[in-house]
Amino acid sequence: MQLIDGKEIATTIQNELAQEVATMLADGARPPHLAAILVGNDGGSVTYVNAKVKACERIGYRSTLVRLEDTITQDELIEQVNRLNNDPEIDGFIVQLPLPKHINEHAIIEAIAPAKDVDGFHPVNVGRMALNLPCYLPATPYGIMQLIQRCGIDTAGKHAVVIGRSHIVGSPMSILLARNTKGANCTVTLCHSRTQNLEAHTRTADIVVVALGKPKFLKAHMIKEGAVVIDVGTTRVDAPGTKLGFKLHGDVDFDEVAPKTNWITPVPGGVGPMTITGLLQNTMLAAKKAKY
Repeated sequence: MQLIDGKEIATTIQNELAQEVATMLADGARPPHLAAILVGNDGGSVTYVNAKVKACERIGYRSTLVRLEDTITQDELIEQVNRLNNDPEIDGFIVQLPLPKHINEHAIIEAIAPAKDVDGFHPVNVGRMALNLPCYLPATPYGIMQLIQRCGIDTAGKHAVVIGRSHIVGSPMSILLARNTKGANCTVTLCHSRTQNLEAHTRTADIVVVALGKPKFLKAHMIKEGAVVIDVGTTRVDAPGTKLGFKLHGDVDFDEVAPKTNWITPVPGGVGPMTITGLLQNTMLAAKKAKY
């Protein structure tokens, strides 16, 4: 069993980005500028956005955080989106999800200019991804593909099973793994809540990507010996007596599954750091006008 160290790989990539920033500054250009809109005070969202701001500072990006009350109307939020769309100093931005229930997330995502949609959620970017055209890839799947590639994991012709069909992880992950590109070329099965006999699929998989949000869902009997297991889940589970009062659990029962695998991501420290890294890479591309 070999551990896929997301922290180490993320640090390596972010150091590479920091070198690119240094080169840009030496050439008289400004650094990339990433903005984030945060609506309300959801604990997970606040933590995640703050981590993005710190990552920007660490590698020399400029960052802007727009904090809004959760009472904001949909039209008012779209006005804020349009303001960032039209700001030439902002290379890319995100609207942190989830949004309050009275706001239609799809309407907000569609209001973002595709050229600044560094989360890769706009229908234009999703469509271009499906056609293997230049675009911004969704940050988490982008990060996972880099974990696989940088570890030198053989994917060509392999059977990959993706569990979960969200537009943020599962669906784009299935598309990227099936692409006719280096680090992909898999035969992909996309499983979800209506899949019958899930284990019949996972037990034949060379690569299993789990993105359900169900702690310790994947058990050892569900995979074959030598599988590659990518755990996208991060669920807070109460842990009285610990410093934080909770622990993060992935969708994989790590202690049980790990001994059967060739490669596996831990939680925390696996996919998580790569999500922010993917966002930072998209922002660099936006700053260089490399996709649009």
